[in-house]
Amino acid sequence: MEKIKCLIIGSGPAGYTAAIYTSRAGLNPVVYTGPEPGGQLMMTTDVENFPGYPEGVMGPEMMEDFKKQAEKVGAEVRMEVITSVDFNGKTHKVVTEMGHEIEAESVIIATGASAKWLGLESEKRLMNKGVSACAVCDGFFFRDQYVALVGGGDTAAEEALYLSKIVKKVYMLVRRDELRASKIMQKRVIENDKIEVLWNTEIKEILGDQFVESIDVRNNKTNEIKNIEVAAVFVAIGHKPNTDIFKDYIDLDDQGYIITEKSTMKTNVEGVFACGDVQDKVYRQAVSAAGTGCMAALDAERYLAEKEG
Repeated sequence: MEKIKCLIIGSGPAGYTAAIYTSRAGLNPVVYTGPEPGGQLMMTTDVENFPGYPEGVMGPEMMEDFKKQAEKVGAEVRMEVITSVDFNGKTHKVVTEMGHEIEAESVIIATGASAKWLGLESEKRLMNKGVSACAVCDGFFFRDQYVALVGGGDTAAEEALYLSKIVKKVYMLVRRDELRASKIMQKRVIENDKIEVLWNTEIKEILGDQFVESIDVRNNKTNEIKNIEVAAVFVAIGHKPNTDIFKDYIDLDDQGYIITEKSTMKTNVEGVFACGDVQDKVYRQAVSAAGTGCMAALDAERYLAEKEG
């Protein structure tokens, strides 16, 4: 069994930032990238809201920069998946998909959260060509245009309100006859003259050759289908945190996000820390994920220093 000081599970902005900081602290971290090396940014084209890139940067290019920097300061990056963990003992054991066993003195979980999608073929085909799961990330590119947003919860309401400040009009598609969002958010949405709520409505198809051009929507009560011209479709039906392998050991909230101690990245298991979207369901930005990656690394460094006496 291989023994290491610091294991980092996940390779998005949080994981790679944690790797940079733990490397510089002499913890010789080993990073397991997981099934989606680079995280959600690998599905993102232009990134214009991350500091240090005044001309913007492609998501995959930025994550390659993160990886190179982590490796340059000493992190070992392994393109493999952790399939099981055992956090019962004083040290933490994990097993990879190839059957390799590791015993780590500290673990930083940075496995992220995956956006839920509609499941349409056209949605996949037009991903990053007008289809997005992050209005804050991509809304800017559709300034003064017509867009659609799918969802009826608080997140969808927040994103619709955000988009209303940028675009010409937001068609908010809600599959029921009411919003699930809080009363105050419902009021703000309904009273916003740039948001048109289409009740009992679902997207049947997203149309466009190279980019989104329009959507076919269906009214669930009348079965009427109509076409609406839009330049983008934002899907805001939630995220699923990638925490399944940790649920027997780590405290999770009712949505499956890892619970961390206030003002730290500590979990309920001593020596195990969490950062990024796997524990953040509020901000979900690359820059905030990187910030928590730094925090988790500093927490891990202090934990090991105290442990060693």
